[in-house]
This record gives sequence, C-alpha cells and structure tokens, in this order.
Amino acid sequence: MIRVFPDLAAASRAAAELFAAEARRAVAAHGRFTVLLAGGETPRSAYEILAEPPLREQVPWEAVHVFWGDERCVPDDDPRSNARMARTALLDHVPVPAEQIHPIRCDRSPREGAAAYEELLRAFFAGGPPRFDLVFLGLGGNGHTASLFPGTPVLDERKRWSGEVYVAEDRLHRVTLTAPVINRAALVAFLVTGEGKAAVLKEVLEGSADPHRLPARLISPGDGELLWLVDRAAARLLREMTLAGPF
Repeated sequence: MIRVFPDLAAASRAAAELFAAEARRAVAAHGRFTVLLAGGETPRSAYEILAEPPLREQVPWEAVHVFWGDERCVPDDDPRSNARMARTALLDHVPVPAEQIHPIRCDRSPREGAAAYEELLRAFFAGGPPRFDLVFLGLGGNGHTASLFPGTPVLDERKRWSGEVYVAEDRLHRVTLTAPVINRAALVAFLVTGEGKAAVLKEVLEGSADPHRLPARLISPGDGELLWLVDRAAARLLREMTLAGPF
C-alpha cells in the first residue's frame, strides 16, 4: 500500500503514529513490541514527534525492544551513527529500559560485528527466525535500503541474518540485516520524502526488477505487510495506477 502525504511533516507524523499504534497492538497481542529502526536523516522528524506529547504518552515504552536495520562502523558518538541519531532524537527522551535497546556494534571488525548481532538476535528470538513487529526503512538515491547496496555480495545472502558491507564511495564499512530477515517482519514501512527521491521511487515501484541494481526491490514480506509512506514531492512521478495498486 502507498500512502501519500502533503509534505515531510505530515509523512513523519504518520510514521510516528504508526509506531505508537503498532506498539500498542503488539503489546496487547504478545506482551512486547519489537521495532527495527532506520537511520539517515529522513526518519529523524518521526522520532522527534514520538519523543513529545501526545504520542510519547501513548506508547508502552516499558515493553518496547529497539533494534537497528543497519549501522555504519563508526564510533558511538560519531554524527554518522544511526544509533546516535535515534538516541538524540528519541531514545534519550522516552522511558525505554536501557537493556531493551540493542544497537549494532562493529568496533572490532565489521565481520565480527555482524556475527555478534546475529548472535544477539538468535538469543532474543530463542533461536527461531526473527519476526519484528515493525521495520522502518528508508530509500537511498541509488535504490539501497538499510545497507543493502547495489552490487554487494550481501544481496545474495540467504542463510546469515546479518552481514558486513563495504561501501566504496563512502570508504566505510557497515553492518546490515539481510533481506530474508527483514522480509519476515509483520509490517515493513518505507519512509520516502523529497523531490530528490522521486526518480528512484518511481524506478523501484514501476521499473527494473533487478534487485542487484535496486536492492529495495528485495523487500517483500512473505507473511506480512508492506507500506510506503511518501510525501507528494517524492510521489510526483508515480502513475495513478501505481498509487492505486496493492503495494
């Protein structure tokens, strides 16, 4: 399903309201809420809205477990850190128990970081395949999501739950969850805003089916829902039949 909003502010509020609603639903259904956060700048506004009334009071924070879809291999206090962004925008301002916040760490090596996060997930989900209640994702201008970048070996990973990635243009190592893990989620929500994302959004939704070129095409929950929260600027090139379609 694709939902189009007037601007970034409206799309961000919708994402924040989605978080709150899914948290209440999950806690009522099975006693906890597991959420996979996205990094980058696009979700910052949504996190900031969640950190303030009235939504702050509508989330059962004591039952929230926070994970990340990917992380850059940088120090914890580096401005590029996805965990740091989420802490400053949201987590430092809400009563989530510290032991229920699970950042990705790759300070020893990217491969060790990926292996350690998989071990953490296996312990948390008692060895069974992880099923997050909500996954937030962004969309890069080159079609990447999480740290699933075009042409990288991790796109073909089917057994590991997390993997290491080297992004040559950034000269930076990253750790990412793999597409099969993301696709087990109950709900995956892409948040895409701005005119700069219009062309790639159109291509992902209407163009090439090659996931090695557009890795966001890998995301298709097998037993869950896929939701696109986009603003009018990002959706401006989409055809009416796409907007009315079953995405």
